[in-house]
Amino acid sequence: MRMSKLFSTTLRDVPSEAEIASHQLLLRAGYIRQLGAGIYSYLPLAQRVMSRIEHIMREEMAAIGGQELKMPVVHPADIWQETGRWTQVGDEMARFKDRSGHDMVLAMTHEEVVADLARREIQSYRQLPQLIYHIQTKFRDDPRPRAGLIRVREFTMLDSYSLDRDLAGLDAQYQAHYEAYLRIFNRCGLPVKTVSSDSGMMGGLEAHEYMYLTPVGEDTLLFCIQCEYAANRQVAAFAKPDPPDEVPLPLEKVATPGTATIAELAAYLEISPAKTAKAVFLMAELDDEDSPQMVFAVLRGDMALNETKLANALAAAGKGIVRTLRPALEAEIAAKGATPGYASPIGIDRAQVWVVADDLLPRSPNLVAGANEAGYHLRNTNLGRDYDADIVADIALAEDGAPCPHCQGVLEARRGVEVGNIFKLGTRYTAALGATYLDEDGQPQPIVMGSYGIGVGRLMACIAEEHHDAQGLIWPASVAPFSVHLVLLRGKDGVSEDAAEALYQDLVKAGLEPLYDDRDERAGVKFNDADLIGIPLRVTVSSRSLQSGGYEFKRRGEEDRWIVPVETALSVIMDQIEQGN
Repeated sequence: MRMSKLFSTTLRDVPSEAEIASHQLLLRAGYIRQLGAGIYSYLPLAQRVMSRIEHIMREEMAAIGGQELKMPVVHPADIWQETGRWTQVGDEMARFKDRSGHDMVLAMTHEEVVADLARREIQSYRQLPQLIYHIQTKFRDDPRPRAGLIRVREFTMLDSYSLDRDLAGLDAQYQAHYEAYLRIFNRCGLPVKTVSSDSGMMGGLEAHEYMYLTPVGEDTLLFCIQCEYAANRQVAAFAKPDPPDEVPLPLEKVATPGTATIAELAAYLEISPAKTAKAVFLMAELDDEDSPQMVFAVLRGDMALNETKLANALAAAGKGIVRTLRPALEAEIAAKGATPGYASPIGIDRAQVWVVADDLLPRSPNLVAGANEAGYHLRNTNLGRDYDADIVADIALAEDGAPCPHCQGVLEARRGVEVGNIFKLGTRYTAALGATYLDEDGQPQPIVMGSYGIGVGRLMACIAEEHHDAQGLIWPASVAPFSVHLVLLRGKDGVSEDAAEALYQDLVKAGLEPLYDDRDERAGVKFNDADLIGIPLRVTVSSRSLQSGGYEFKRRGEEDRWIVPVETALSVIMDQIEQGN
């Protein structure tokens, strides 16, 4: 490819909308251009990087028995209604009607389509296991697209799906994907950590995320510094302390003016926040309810509520799938007989309130809680004696420095970007759509599914975030858009032009895919653009290099330059490319 013909230009200035390095550099180097919020065009340089990433993906999927297909971007709503996700998924799913008035969906994932295919194609246990995948466009109407390709609305994704006859088969395919996805990230030059995660809208039995650790990440992860425990904070557990044994004491109403917060209450009574009970009122919108349900979460005052754990606890208790949680309004709280800032489950109208208590509360006697009267609290409240809970579960948020649930070591919080995820779906989708197979006894059994995904554009952005310097991108050779950047510095005698053209033709014939900067620009402009674009090997042809005996070689990110004789240049380039890979 000649740069004089390349369909993109480099930018000298940092675009004002770009906040992180990968976004800035991909824009400046001419890889991407924004069309709308969270919607990008991938220009030829980016497309070549993504194609190389996808090639790696296809190789690794083939290695574990994957069969590639292509599923539609547009889905009839019927299959999403059959699984219940039509109502469970919120506004991030793009819905529309076709010209006949049928409800339709823009694909955000393909579990429903796979389950529909399975019920049509799979009849017997002899057809299992199966592993299918595609690399396809998705659309999620994210309300907060940010950071360039890190969080977008339209994206390309590798998503694969395993089909098995039982959980043992699912376990095997899950492990195969776990390892294959690690190989994909390793071959792309991106360091990742795997963490346990929430299955979210996907549902299922178990899930892991592949996290690229970076300060620009939106997810908070907890890692034990002593053992291998790692989890997204949405689901992270921690070892909760054993409170000292105490005899339950009688309730005592005390005046506590101006103490609407835990900090104010603890200071006023000169007690630790751990001796208080925190009240959190939320309104839960459920997938099978028209009106929101009030949830009263209670936990120890020195801990914070984890809303994901709360939603999972409600689902596990059979209360329904939570679509959204929002803070309850003061009027909504008062309507239940509670007083904002001074609330507790004692004395409130329980008819339409679900009380969910953290699992530490049954072991935490004599806590100070609200009296449901402004300016007053109750000493010595005890779960089980003074009030009951509909659900008792772990709903506390794990924080940096908390003790590890496995070894009691210290948990360390890190920021990260999710670049991949894997889910054990079980029969969540196949049971809903009636995707079954006949076993050896001729009895129908639900097909067991797994789902596995990697965002291609986000992966490219994270590679750029990991591999760059102040001058520009530094692509790993495995995903670089071109293998070598050939730079011509024109001289007055025309000798350098002839030599550069001859080398370019030799590289093309050898199948090495060079990017040839044949533009009529100054040396500084060409070198700056070469650094910005980030191809691993730069070869400069100039009158000076020829006078020195050949061509000047330089690897991106290194300062050393060396001259290679004309007659050995092609073989040295091939060796350099081989070493880079």
